[in-house]
Amino acid sequence: MANRMILNETSYFGAGAISHIVDEVKKRGFKKALLVTDKDLIKFGVATKVSKLLDEAKLPYDIFDEVIPNPTIAVVQKGVAKFKQSGADYLIAVGGGSPQDTCKAIGIIINNPEYADVRSLEGVAPTQNACVPMIAIPTTAGTAAEVTINYVITDEEKRRKFVCVDPHDIPVIAIIDSEMMASMPASLKAATGIDALTHAIEGYTTKGAWELTDMMHLKAIEIIARSLRASVKGDPTGVEDMALGQYIAGMGFSNVGLGLVHGMAHPLGAFYDTPHGVANAILLPHIMAYNADFTGDKFRAIAVAMGVKDAANMPLARVREAAINAVKQLSKDVGIPARLRDVGMKESDIDALAQAAFDDVCTGGNPRDTNLGEIKALYRSIY
Repeated sequence: MANRMILNETSYFGAGAISHIVDEVKKRGFKKALLVTDKDLIKFGVATKVSKLLDEAKLPYDIFDEVIPNPTIAVVQKGVAKFKQSGADYLIAVGGGSPQDTCKAIGIIINNPEYADVRSLEGVAPTQNACVPMIAIPTTAGTAAEVTINYVITDEEKRRKFVCVDPHDIPVIAIIDSEMMASMPASLKAATGIDALTHAIEGYTTKGAWELTDMMHLKAIEIIARSLRASVKGDPTGVEDMALGQYIAGMGFSNVGLGLVHGMAHPLGAFYDTPHGVANAILLPHIMAYNADFTGDKFRAIAVAMGVKDAANMPLARVREAAINAVKQLSKDVGIPARLRDVGMKESDIDALAQAAFDDVCTGGNPRDTNLGEIKALYRSIY
């Protein structure tokens, strides 16, 4: 069996890295950008850090700022229309997972117009053409959308999220500039940070994991475990470390898949607009416990990476418990709610939530095979 790795063509890291945009645009001969972002990032001057660079270099661009959290089919279709109207030939995504995902969908549909309904992109769509060239600039340290081949869109009509997996959607350039993340409120740093930890842990334990991605995921766990608390408190070094840690996690999981945490988190976002990182954070320790007996000795490596004392020498059952407790403690320390009812989940929706989770493309990668009844029981136990 051959294992595949797909990564950005070029990536830049570190404070001030966005300064490389101008050189990259000129070098590649791009003519006009559509900058995809949201109104808050315009309002608070985050996206304008990028537009200012374009202005100073006299590089033309237009702006699509109608992205919303948990972006919908309608938002993507508006973005496609805006791209066509603008005369742009490349995309710049500025924001967290929502602008990144919206931008990917726009770029794919522009060059593969037969998928203009958006729904037909679900799963592994057999698109024929690479998306419009895209420069991805994250403003949160969590989703790693700038380095993955995945994006998630909400179908409001059917009250569900669907995952699209497409090697053609990866941004050509990723710019991971911690200064673009500095204005994140503490609650967002916490949620996106645990989202990144979820990517690393699920990527490490998923059925498709292998040695190269294991290396990435364990390093990501180590960086996140040591840096997230400081990042939430506003420490610049912590913020920069988290920017790197979440990217490394994305390098891994994009190529091997995830598991039941994401499978169960996606319906919560579709039903209640629950922030994706918060949903993952609440679910993660419970699904780790559910999966523990199906992960071999991997929880030992997780515990070691998270700094659990004497984890290398503990009995297996004890070290599995220690790894789970370390995740719980980190979530508690950064202010993540403990139960799903705390973020608006309704017990009456469990049957529908469980069906959506069972059908989710991420669920198939879970190390433990599951079924509808067990997913229902999990939702009830975490409610």
